[in-house]
Amino acid sequence: MAEVAVVSDRWGYRSQNREDGRYRLPGVLAQALLINRSPRLEDLTTEAFARLQAHPATGTRYASGFYALQKVMADLGHCRAPVRPGFNHAPVLAGVPEPWSTCLQRWHDTSTLTTAVRNNIRTNMAKTGRWLAAEHPDAVDPAHWTRSTCANWVAAVDKMAVGDYVQRVDHLHGRLGDPIAPRTKSHILMGTRTFLRDLQEWEWIPRRFDTNRALAVPRTVAALISTDPRVIADEIWAKLLWAGLNLQAPDLPGTSAGSYYPLELIRALALTWLFSGLRSDEISRLRVGCVRWQHEGQPIDGASREVLAEQAVCLLDIPVNKTSTAFTKPVDPIVGQAVEAWQALRPTQPERLDAKTNERVDLLFSVRAHPVAKNYINRTLIPALCEKAGVPTSDVRGNITSHRARSTIASQLYNAKEPMTLFELQAWLGHRSPTSTQHYAKITPNTLTRAYTEAGYFSRNLRTIEVLVDRDAVASGAAAGGEPWQHYDLGHGYCTYSFFEQCQHRMACARCDFYTPKDSTQAQLLEAKANLQRMLISIPLTDDERAAVDDGQVALDALLDRLSEVPTPADPSPRDLNRPTASALLPIVEVRQGTRCRNPSSQIPQNRHRHRPVLALPARLRDGNTP
Repeated sequence: MAEVAVVSDRWGYRSQNREDGRYRLPGVLAQALLINRSPRLEDLTTEAFARLQAHPATGTRYASGFYALQKVMADLGHCRAPVRPGFNHAPVLAGVPEPWSTCLQRWHDTSTLTTAVRNNIRTNMAKTGRWLAAEHPDAVDPAHWTRSTCANWVAAVDKMAVGDYVQRVDHLHGRLGDPIAPRTKSHILMGTRTFLRDLQEWEWIPRRFDTNRALAVPRTVAALISTDPRVIADEIWAKLLWAGLNLQAPDLPGTSAGSYYPLELIRALALTWLFSGLRSDEISRLRVGCVRWQHEGQPIDGASREVLAEQAVCLLDIPVNKTSTAFTKPVDPIVGQAVEAWQALRPTQPERLDAKTNERVDLLFSVRAHPVAKNYINRTLIPALCEKAGVPTSDVRGNITSHRARSTIASQLYNAKEPMTLFELQAWLGHRSPTSTQHYAKITPNTLTRAYTEAGYFSRNLRTIEVLVDRDAVASGAAAGGEPWQHYDLGHGYCTYSFFEQCQHRMACARCDFYTPKDSTQAQLLEAKANLQRMLISIPLTDDERAAVDDGQVALDALLDRLSEVPTPADPSPRDLNRPTASALLPIVEVRQGTRCRNPSSQIPQNRHRHRPVLALPARLRDGNTP
């Protein structure tokens, strides 16, 4: 028992009663030695553990204990390491006819795809076999499949419901009978294409059709599938960050002995999820020593880092993932501090085989000789953080999962005050192509609103101009007789044309008979009237007028040339009026949206001209000469 305790202590096994310092494994070890009829550890071989698992005296109570004990015996060299229960285990297929099941199992044993992908395709192809037994018994042999069989299968998948042709339905609960999702339809057809294509390529069956064409996803289904990372709302994400930064032992689920994992491990795991933007697979495969520190491009040690706490840069080494090779990216220093705090307390662990790279590595998040499960973040950590933060575990876009943190962090980095570029964000996320990054670079409504406001769409197409209404002329009836009563302020003069908004010369006045210069006696008498009403109206601009306003003198001259032969409201064209070719631009003091207001003349100073558009000032007016 002392020999077993040395290994279990090194790996981090502890007793439920932490005060007495004893371990749980001696009880399991005593049971194993008694059933094996030998007091020697070397007699606990691989075959002996197989007998122990099948012995009626063990039951499920000792299953996890025997698993841990066999790991210790394997470390001591007495047996082989155990296979995790349920790991790499494909269930027996039920209801699948022959020879479909034989070909499917042979494909499963031959394919070089990953275990998870092979198991997924095997499950979907078992559905296909059950469908064949019910609908097309003549095609249960893959060699008998034709294009007609493919068309029937595509139609069946399109109409398939949850629970159809499955092996067990006890886990489906309320979803039984609902239509399957478009992405599920695509996965089933993808598995069918892969299975039959491989059988054709390996010459196990004759080639009768093109699998890519005969088993393509229907366009109506493909149109419903899109990559749409789900961003968490800023207010909910801020609360989750607070919960992760203040995580304590009482916040974690566990037994009377406490949480299964040490608090330091869970803190490092939580902060890595909240700040690094990694996939759950990448987090679970981080290695010991993945954190490095730099200052101005130079590596620094622990002592220097204390001096340069604010200037130090934390770099995180990311292992090989599904889209890129191993790379390094900067993260918040709080992640590095939490990881190093866990590394200081982490028990010595045996090296584990990385299934993606097939190399033995020292995994960071590992305790009791086993890595933290990839689904621990979704099943345990996120619900604990949501409970502490006082937020629900789901929102309108679905459950809060580990991958939604990646989407949220990427969106915030893209919409920051000093945002990352698309290619910088691509490198930080570890994407192979910027096309993938575009799905994560979501523009928030606030950023879109600010950009739309700064673009000035409304003010670009409308300009505010001041109008003087001669109320005396209206009240006396002179306006009905044709006397001008409405005067549009052009800055250098007034236009009395009633349909000013329709005049093509409004932004480049040709000084026709409707024009009144401000330095004339008539204009001075108008402004001296006591019963004068001032109003603001907005006029729409054409492309040429907008270019004259925005682009300056060159565009204005081009506008003047284009209008040189256009008749004015008084009939003569600008060329007939001997309009000068040179003109100047008046600056806009202020542009405001076209809200209508009324200001009595007694409260407005005379000669107050605001909110004016950019207008052309003829040379004769600039020289002080009246027409």
